Amino acid sequence: MQLTPELLLRAYAVGIFPMAESRDDPEIHWIDPEMRGLLPLDQVHVPRKLKRKIQRGAFDVRVNTAFTEVIRCCAERAGNRPETWINPTIEALYSELHRMGFGHSVEAWQVEPETGEEQLVGGLYGVALGAAFFGESMFSRENDASKVALVHLIMRLRKGGFGLLDTQFTTPHLRQFGTVDVPRSHYRALLSKALMRQAVFPRQIGQEDIELQLQDFD
Repeated sequence: MQLTPELLLRAYAVGIFPMAESRDDPEIHWIDPEMRGLLPLDQVHVPRKLKRKIQRGAFDVRVNTAFTEVIRCCAERAGNRPETWINPTIEALYSELHRMGFGHSVEAWQVEPETGEEQLVGGLYGVALGAAFFGESMFSRENDASKVALVHLIMRLRKGGFGLLDTQFTTPHLRQFGTVDVPRSHYRALLSKALMRQAVFPRQIGQEDIELQLQDFD
């Protein structure tokens, strides 16, 4: 069976997602974890130091301006990530989902002091369907860049009326923000509820809204 963007969306709607064993593995495997990682949008924790970094605008945060570059960076092997699960097929499929309006990226940009050139230094991408957002992968080339992108994602999801942020798995990186594991059956019930609603993924969020949301995070 050929994997298409439409099939991918149907898979998300029933709670499964694709991964490859490695960047060089052409095969796609469907994943349906017994325990699923979720970040409850009403129970987000943001460390105080990170809040201050966001408030002072350490990075220029943008949405959907460099989706293909973000997924390419997430697919790259790095020192702390010798292997990735994003193969060229997955890269192409999610880029198509972005063109269809379902795939979104949140990007952290920084200006190179010596050249004045803007550089993409961190970010994440995922898929929005109904009022559910499925976080796929993130990368960081500067300290806290991916964390800032994640908090900006959370703020946009809350503002846009989303009810579910699926992180797929939990990691120490995600647990510090409040990510929890839930059983598959509970996840599917939450997913079904979220898919019955519509939400909007906001490209822009005002500074006043940022300040208010940061105050709301514990």
